[in-house]
Amino acid sequence: MRVVVAGSSGLIGTALVAALRRAGDEVLRLVRGPAQAPDERRWDPPAGRIDDGAVAGADAVVNLCGAGIADRRWSQARKQVLLDSRVEPTEVLAAAVAEHGVPVLVNGSAVGYYGDTGPAPADERAAAGEGFLADMCVRWEAATEAAAGARVVLARTAQVLSSRGGLLGPLRPLFALGLGGRLGDGSQFMPWIHLDDEVAALEFLLRNDISGPVNLAGPTPATNAEFTRALGRVKHRPAVFSVPTFALRAVTGDLADEITRSQHVLPEVLRDKGFTFRYRTVAEALAATEAR
Repeated sequence: MRVVVAGSSGLIGTALVAALRRAGDEVLRLVRGPAQAPDERRWDPPAGRIDDGAVAGADAVVNLCGAGIADRRWSQARKQVLLDSRVEPTEVLAAAVAEHGVPVLVNGSAVGYYGDTGPAPADERAAAGEGFLADMCVRWEAATEAAAGARVVLARTAQVLSSRGGLLGPLRPLFALGLGGRLGDGSQFMPWIHLDDEVAALEFLLRNDISGPVNLAGPTPATNAEFTRALGRVKHRPAVFSVPTFALRAVTGDLADEITRSQHVLPEVLRDKGFTFRYRTVAEALAATEAR
């Protein structure tokens, strides 16, 4: 396949590009600055421009664009950056997919779509929830509607576990110092997926006739307290502390409300279509990240 990838420099994008190339696929990467490698093509989402020939003739486009959700404290300005960095590129890519007759668009999204589900499980049939992330995901996914005629997949990704970043990046130093602990009361469900399974699932979605929303989340849901205990065991450090919501808010701003929400997300579409998870529990996934 000839696959065009936007957002190829991030954690997921880097791993996906490498996996596609190992499988023998041709990959072109869209970059914001001048193209400096044979596999790069320049694009400018705010201006609505993509280099000639970047998308024409592609078998699929994968869109993984978006500023980091937890990279910095949330303010109104930061929220706007998070929204614009997702919706605007998606609109441009969806229009290009339609214009050039690209048959497949796999578009990033997030399990934040579901808002706070409490203890109730949410599969792909669940309605959108409330809150900033849910509203953002709704607008993000709606931006794919311009991709008329294409098979569109909405890849709703959970928190990614990897030795190279993702959720574990900011947590590792705390646990190394013995300061790790649950967030809030720890009872909230916390959807997760190992990077290997995330990439394998994206490849699976590219190569199989699946469309619409797909939850990319581990098959065995875990609460924040269960995740914290598992990470503490892997790090051989105690995990006895609890970070109250007011303290989270002081550090992260409005992000605190999203961190402490419960999302009992199930990957029903992947399971129904025969996808096999390499890591079925959060303990297995965390152990794998520490072994690398």
